[in-house]
Amino acid sequence: MNHTVVILAAGLGTRMRSKRAKVLHRAGGLALVEQVVEAARALAPYGRIFVVTGHQAELVETLLQPRGVGFVRQQEQKGTGHALASCRDAVPHDGLLTVLYGDTPLLTAATLERLRDMQTGSNAAATLITTTLEDPTGYGRILQNKSGDVTAIVEEKACTPEQRNIKLINSGIYCFESELLWKHIGEIEPNPASGEIYLTDMAEILARHGHPVRPMHVDDATELLGINTRVELAAADRILRHRKNEELMLAGVTIERPETVTIDMHVQAGTDTIIEPFARLLGATSIGEDCRIGAGAILENAILADGVTVAPYTLINDSRVDTAAQVGPFARLRMDAHVGRDARVGNFVELKKTHLGDGAKSQHLAYLGDSEIGERANIGAGTITCNYDGQKKHRTTIGAGAFVGSNSTLVAPVEIGENSYIAAGSVITHAVPDEALALGRARQVVKSEWVKQRLKKS
Repeated sequence: MNHTVVILAAGLGTRMRSKRAKVLHRAGGLALVEQVVEAARALAPYGRIFVVTGHQAELVETLLQPRGVGFVRQQEQKGTGHALASCRDAVPHDGLLTVLYGDTPLLTAATLERLRDMQTGSNAAATLITTTLEDPTGYGRILQNKSGDVTAIVEEKACTPEQRNIKLINSGIYCFESELLWKHIGEIEPNPASGEIYLTDMAEILARHGHPVRPMHVDDATELLGINTRVELAAADRILRHRKNEELMLAGVTIERPETVTIDMHVQAGTDTIIEPFARLLGATSIGEDCRIGAGAILENAILADGVTVAPYTLINDSRVDTAAQVGPFARLRMDAHVGRDARVGNFVELKKTHLGDGAKSQHLAYLGDSEIGERANIGAGTITCNYDGQKKHRTTIGAGAFVGSNSTLVAPVEIGENSYIAAGSVITHAVPDEALALGRARQVVKSEWVKQRLKKS
């Protein structure tokens, strides 16, 4: 059966105390609304997922545009019923329609699939998710008939003393038969106190017309947590990251002290990889099998092949490391750096837009920017590629098997030939042929007894 999902994400979120729309705040490495869109994919393709935007609509739409979801602007925020009604002319009217919220990042795909299956297997006009809370303060209460069907949802302000004791609450998440939803949604009356149009009234309207509304109980109430404050945002982030850690560990990844590690939702890691304490694996980072990620390392959008060792306190950003290479400690790879198979990058070495070939080494204290470094080349401590002339960046090419002595300065653009040698302390400004030795330094001068003579003069 065709399925449409509408995600309500137009609200201001004043309790966040933020200049940024609430749904743009991040938990688990994604914006709240991104988490909800990902869960919605369990029900519908992107082309049948619609997001209702309002506050900072342009920012929300720019964030989600690459996913191919549709957008409906709610020009005035007049309640959840008004937000859904705004979609009447934009969304398909066939099959099922599920309503979600852009600030509920903990809702799982499994729960949404269960909701869909329950609605599909019944004769109900709608199925709504409920849960039981020991303290239901602030939530709408579910009223049921003897058969267990929902007859109404009563907001707390309107509850009688008896109804306030009901612990079964409304999550606000519904799966409707689309035809019946659109037939009756116009019957929602503005709330007398606020003037807003509440979607909760649909339960009573459908029941009044003889269309049953069924509850679906979710035992884990945290899954339904809506984010209103930064305290709740932090709680959601902890839960999402705990889920991710468990997913990886059950798949064969060792995480030492997982409570200290930060791993985003889209990170992948292979079997028998070890992640040490306080590592941060962010964005779309992908790690192969049998790798070791050192304590305090930060990887963002990094791609690591099998058998890679990343020593502690190393930063790898938007870069790639091939099989059995070693990087760090205290190294930095950024902006499309590429470390080849069995290569070595040591402490306080930075690579930027540089390819370090298979088996090549740069073990200490070097900056290698905009460079192509051949296989088996050895880059001595203190080497710098001077890639910027104040206006443009230039490339340095170092041939296979070349040996660059310590404290060398390579002024780009420049080419160093294969199997050539650069003497320590040289400044190289011109091309060096294959198998040549290049020296670019002044001859040493020693003045004997200079210190004694200086002292006599003083």
